[in-house]
Amino acid sequence: MNTKERLSTQFTLHPAAEAPELLAQPTAEALPTVDGAVDVFAIDPVIADTAALLDATGLGPETSANCVLVAGARGGEERVAACLVLAHTRADVNKRVKKLLDVRKASFLPMERAVVDSGMEYGGIGPIGLPTHYRVLIDSRIVEADDVIIGSGIRGSKLILAGQALASLPGAEVIDGLAHEIA
Repeated sequence: MNTKERLSTQFTLHPAAEAPELLAQPTAEALPTVDGAVDVFAIDPVIADTAALLDATGLGPETSANCVLVAGARGGEERVAACLVLAHTRADVNKRVKKLLDVRKASFLPMERAVVDSGMEYGGIGPIGLPTHYRVLIDSRIVEADDVIIGSGIRGSKLILAGQALASLPGAEVIDGLAHEIA
C-alpha cells in the first residue's frame, strides 16, 4: 500500500483546490502553479509537527518533508531560501545552503518573521505559496518520491502530492546533497 492509500484509511483526502478552507491563503492562491494532483487532509493541530504526524499515522520519515526558511546576506542584499528536505534528513545549512545562497553565514529565519513573511502558520509552512523572491531549494530525494506529505500553510491540515510535482513549482531548484541523513 502506498502512502496516499495508507493515509486514506485514516483521513479523508480532498483535492486541495476544492478545499481552500484547509489551506493558508497564499497556498490556496498558488495551487494552480503546481503540475499534478495535490490532495489535502485535515488533521488535529496537535499532530502538525512531523514526528507527531508520523507517530499518529505509522508512516516512515521518508514519506514527509519539512520546509525550513533560511536567510543570509551579501553586500547588503538579503537572500532567502526555502529548503525542502525529507523528515529523516537535515538541511545542510552551514555548508551547502550557504554556498548556494553565496553568503558568509546562513541562519534559520526567526519564527515570527517566517510566519509574517510566508502568511502561513508556524508548523505548517510549506513551499507552495511562499513569496516569489524566495528561492525554493528541493533535495533531490524528494523528487524521486511517489508521494510526499508537506505543510499546507496551517497546522490543521497537510498536503500530499508527487515529489515530481514539487519540482514544477515556479523557481524550484532540485539540489543533490541539500540535506544529510540524521544519524
